[in-house]
Amino acid sequence: MCCALAALLGALVHAAVTTQTVDRAREKALGKLAEVTEAYEAGEPLPPYAGVNPPGLPDALRELALRGEHGTMVSTHQDRPTMWAAGPADGRALSVRIDYTLSARTITGLDHAIVGSSVLAIGATLLVGAFAVTRVTRRLHLTAQVARRISAGDLDARVNDPRTADPRRPQDEVATVSGALDTMASSLQNKLLSEQRFTADVAHELRTPLTGLSAAAELLPEGRPAELVRDRVRTMRSLTEDLLEISRLDAGRERVDLDVYELGRLAERVVRASGTETEVRVVRDTAVETDRRRLERVLGNLVVNAHRHGRGPVVLTVDGPVVTVEDRGPGYPAYLLEHGPARFRTEGGSGKGHGLGLTIAVGQAAVIGAELRFLNAAEGGAVARVKLAHACPAQPAHGMTHGIPQGT
Repeated sequence: MCCALAALLGALVHAAVTTQTVDRAREKALGKLAEVTEAYEAGEPLPPYAGVNPPGLPDALRELALRGEHGTMVSTHQDRPTMWAAGPADGRALSVRIDYTLSARTITGLDHAIVGSSVLAIGATLLVGAFAVTRVTRRLHLTAQVARRISAGDLDARVNDPRTADPRRPQDEVATVSGALDTMASSLQNKLLSEQRFTADVAHELRTPLTGLSAAAELLPEGRPAELVRDRVRTMRSLTEDLLEISRLDAGRERVDLDVYELGRLAERVVRASGTETEVRVVRDTAVETDRRRLERVLGNLVVNAHRHGRGPVVLTVDGPVVTVEDRGPGYPAYLLEHGPARFRTEGGSGKGHGLGLTIAVGQAAVIGAELRFLNAAEGGAVARVKLAHACPAQPAHGMTHGIPQGT
């Protein structure tokens, strides 16, 4: 807009000055023509700058004079800018010429001045605009970067715009957005911390009565009622432990205990511990550096979830650093594929909830740096794929010293 405005002003100034200069030269030429016409009619000799049908007179102006009209035209005579004025005289063209060089130079100098000043003005405007815009865009980029950090889970990230911190400074739109983002992050952090504290407190408070309830259940006489009570107590104890684990994961204070393990044997151990009929396929075994307890927790939860909410056969496949758990059930619901598992959510009245198992699996996978994805197979069934980040050729530790089978 600045460039367009400068060009428009330059064109207007050029047009105004050119029109004024040409009009002055035209009036002067027509005045000379009137004097020469009087001299011609009086039979007096004509001055050197006048003549009847002189050579060099523009044809258009000659035809105008022969038609009995007066006119002027700027042309070139002997390589010099010249203003011509012509009128009728006894059926011929009587004309005068005046030097137009000074006027032409004035217009040319004005054009150069307009172009130069426009370039300087545009350059200065661009520099000032670039400086101002860079300051704004830098603050906007910082705000966007903080927003991405917050969405990634860093709730301590803040923009801390100086204009927002100091109310005496003028507030612009960027400061308003930055302040709103910081306020939103603080509010979100406080709510999440409150929820985490609530979850942890509830789990801790449940531990004591559950311990007493478990001891009391063991004193009940053997029979179906006692079995039901003990089963419900075990379920509540498992739920309490899950809540404690989730509260620790939410707090982000988990520490990993890395070591090297053979992935195929670790997967077999998980299946045996689950007590389920799960087929283990080792396509390509490898050693991985990971936290065994957390990885077993992830795979165990996936296997149990496949049996609980899917249909057999359930297959656990090891292919290098990728472990896949598949079943032939109805597959994962749409919300889980799009947003990930939700705590305690169930699908309608079918009771096909995913509880806390998948939520814990996602949290533990993030702690050990593994990528956990949930998919639905084209032929039907749910697929959970765990990709471990630290595959290595080293031999596994903790007594697992046998070599990795070749061609498995």
